[in-house]
Amino acid sequence: MFYWVLKTIILGPVLKLLFRPWVEGEENLPAEGAAILASNHLSFSDSIFLPLLVKRRVTFLAKSDYFTGSGLKGWLTKAFFKGVGQLPVDRSGGKASTAALNSGLRVLRKGELLGIYPEGTRSPDGRLYRGRTGLARMALESGAPVLPVAMIDTDKAQPPGKLAPHIMRIGVRIGKPLDFSRYEGMEDDRFVLRSITDEVMYELMLLSGQEYVDMYATSMKDRLVAAARAKARELQEAAKPGSAAPELEEALDAAEGKPVIRRTVTSADAASQDDAADGRDGDTGHGVEAAS
Repeated sequence: MFYWVLKTIILGPVLKLLFRPWVEGEENLPAEGAAILASNHLSFSDSIFLPLLVKRRVTFLAKSDYFTGSGLKGWLTKAFFKGVGQLPVDRSGGKASTAALNSGLRVLRKGELLGIYPEGTRSPDGRLYRGRTGLARMALESGAPVLPVAMIDTDKAQPPGKLAPHIMRIGVRIGKPLDFSRYEGMEDDRFVLRSITDEVMYELMLLSGQEYVDMYATSMKDRLVAAARAKARELQEAAKPGSAAPELEEALDAAEGKPVIRRTVTSADAASQDDAADGRDGDTGHGVEAAS
């Protein structure tokens, strides 16, 4: 009940007025019966706009973190996600993956629409990443068709990490149903599961116009985090007196758009920097041991 109140009375009319969303391919949605909506994932708001623009109810599998917060904020978050039709799943792998699979199958066996993000997480840079095979397993075990769904510009309207949205038009493209009944009974064949998943991701690439990257989004996020930490350590080292002053000056020049002048540090320069940091005059003969 709360789902339809949010969609038709509270949230839906406001979002439609502000963002003027458009839909292509709505005729591809079955009027009844189970189906899997396999969507790219650009923004937190994907789980809001897709159900808003589809006439039938859509149930998404959402990470359990949204349902386990404490205090008033935690309660409101939990109530909201339940209200917009999301089920909590543990994405830690192993038995948790089996539980998530079973949650999705229960939705499909009731003849409903299941929304899923094959990438497993939001794209870190707007590109489309390799899909997880849980999608394929659910399609084979349920017999439900898979509809590729491309969210358009939701990352621009609601960038990751930004609370206030940017008011602009967003869109949804719904592709034609993909039937994988030819693989019936082969849900334990990992090569079949990968083939099905890759076919879905290919259709998503065509619908969304995104560049495809043949690696998992989580792996890219790990790389970006590691690179950011390495850069932070580099800047910390550069900020230490006498440790990497030339590199810091070059970085500042580049940031300000100035021509970068390559600077080299001689042993005498390093000694002068150390003397200056200690409040000594490098020409007085003091601090010889530090310079040698």
